[in-house]
Amino acid sequence: MQTATIENTGETAAARPGTTRRIGHTRFYLGLSLFMVAIVLAGFWPSYFGPMLRGNVARPLVVQLHGIVFVGWMVLLVVQVAVAVRGDVGLHRRIGQWGIAYGCLVLAMGLAVGLAAPVMHANAGDWTRDRAAGFLLTTLGDMVLFGSFFGAAVWYKSRPEIHKRLMVVATVALLFAAVGRTGLDSSPALFEFVWLSPILVGISYDWISRRRVHPAYIVGLVGLFVGSLRVMLEGSETWLVIGRPLLDALRS
Repeated sequence: MQTATIENTGETAAARPGTTRRIGHTRFYLGLSLFMVAIVLAGFWPSYFGPMLRGNVARPLVVQLHGIVFVGWMVLLVVQVAVAVRGDVGLHRRIGQWGIAYGCLVLAMGLAVGLAAPVMHANAGDWTRDRAAGFLLTTLGDMVLFGSFFGAAVWYKSRPEIHKRLMVVATVALLFAAVGRTGLDSSPALFEFVWLSPILVGISYDWISRRRVHPAYIVGLVGLFVGSLRVMLEGSETWLVIGRPLLDALRS
């Protein structure tokens, strides 16, 4: 109704109270989205994007599809925020409907590769049985974290302040693998800082602009941090007693 009123009266968006602040917020989220894209590029450039540009990428089809779908998610994120910066709420919502389906595709492809990759490495002799079984915990954990926060973002899609923050958290969950490719896993504290840095930036912006931090960021930060502790169980007998039979079932 507000949009129709503005169009009929000829009132400019800039004349509306709070519009400048809203644009500032959406521009911040555009910058934050591009920052997350930069993390993806930095993490996967040596092993994927760089060789791909040189025409030297040989990957199984399921891995290639996973990469394409993941890149598509990052592009969709930037496009959605860019549309919000323009103030086109209608287009943002229309794209968002497709985005829900696409997020489900991201989840499905992540699960598919998470199960297929350790099997392929184990069958090729690149990884030991225990390494492949342990890796299942990492990849499945990524999808549990993404799926949980993406599902929550969809649930709160009618509440933009919660929705956009949960979308940031869900996307950060997907950055775990990208940061892992940087070699920072040798320093757990630095790894966690870089991985969670988009949320930390969001928290800082909240504090500067609102003098309070939105609970969605706090829940997301705690949830992802606790979820990341699963890497401590990768090589433990506690997980391997489950992971080995799962891997064997997938290989059979």
